[in-house]
Amino acid sequence: MDASITRKIKGKKILITGGTGSFGNSVVDRLLTFNPSRIIIFSRDEKKQFDMRNKFDSPKLRFIIGDVRDRESIKRASRGVDYIFHAAALKQVPTCEFFPMEAVKTNINGTYNVLEAAIENKVSSVVVLGTDKAVYPINAIGLSKAMMEKVMIAESKSYVADPKVKTILCGVRYGNVLYTRGSVIPYFVSLIKQNKRLPVTDFNMTRFLLPLDDAVSLVLYALTKGKGGYIYVKKSPSCTLETLAKAICSIFDYKKGFYEVGIRAGEKKHETLVTEEELFRTIEKKDYYQIPPESQGLDYNKYFYRGTKADLDKINPYTSFSTTQLNVEQTIKMLLKLPEIKEELKIRQKEIKLNT
Repeated sequence: MDASITRKIKGKKILITGGTGSFGNSVVDRLLTFNPSRIIIFSRDEKKQFDMRNKFDSPKLRFIIGDVRDRESIKRASRGVDYIFHAAALKQVPTCEFFPMEAVKTNINGTYNVLEAAIENKVSSVVVLGTDKAVYPINAIGLSKAMMEKVMIAESKSYVADPKVKTILCGVRYGNVLYTRGSVIPYFVSLIKQNKRLPVTDFNMTRFLLPLDDAVSLVLYALTKGKGGYIYVKKSPSCTLETLAKAICSIFDYKKGFYEVGIRAGEKKHETLVTEEELFRTIEKKDYYQIPPESQGLDYNKYFYRGTKADLDKINPYTSFSTTQLNVEQTIKMLLKLPEIKEELKIRQKEIKLNT
């Protein structure tokens, strides 16, 4: 895929909303190898922009302070841009549960602002980043991200017959990205450093496992293959949280272990990446699912009076319970490939030597 990505990216200008996060740092690292003309980091945290500017020290990077909630600021930032990766979002379950209207403002209204700015400025493609929590949502982040997808699909449909609009709007959807900021693995590592037991919500709870590099590859795949209104999903393995905790304790030779605290508000026992309703129209590839939008367009007569026959009883959703589940040894093998885990192991080994 690298050759097609190089052709797509070389000499182009790319905007990343929420670009100072884990995804932004990783995708910038990859994008720079494809020789774009400019990468614009759009976010509202000046300290993270300062750190990122020093980290990359590249003349190709430009940093803009702004907020996707502010339509004028994202409109100005997207002028002359070829592609947008829309990563700006509120992502934490408790944050969105406590402040749901903030999730609405960022995840829904902010996405609409990005899409409208892209269309107005004739951006070639926009890829919006989704989550498994948007599928059969039970919490505020899932609901707001589900609406983000619906906004993208509706916007794509509304311009499908307009010859003046060439912008492709599509999305990706993925599960837990390993070692991103605020996720469970760095949290566990921080507790190990504090010599505390690891709290596990439910031993049998399952979650998808996706290395950050694979999440970046999925977004680049969507940029290359993207069609209007489509959502792209990478097939991923999963494991139980008990398996994950055992793997972390084994990697760091941590003897204090872990304990079960129970499912918290807003959490599901298993996550879903593709619903059974979506699967009957989904295109399955070797490593990916391509989910086309519903075919009704904006014709209300079709919506109310025409449908598609499907035997949904014979279709099972693609969930963290039904996908390939890793055992402890397989999970350890996956985690040991993460650069952050490698770095933490080096630090831990140095500390052990100093204390002996």
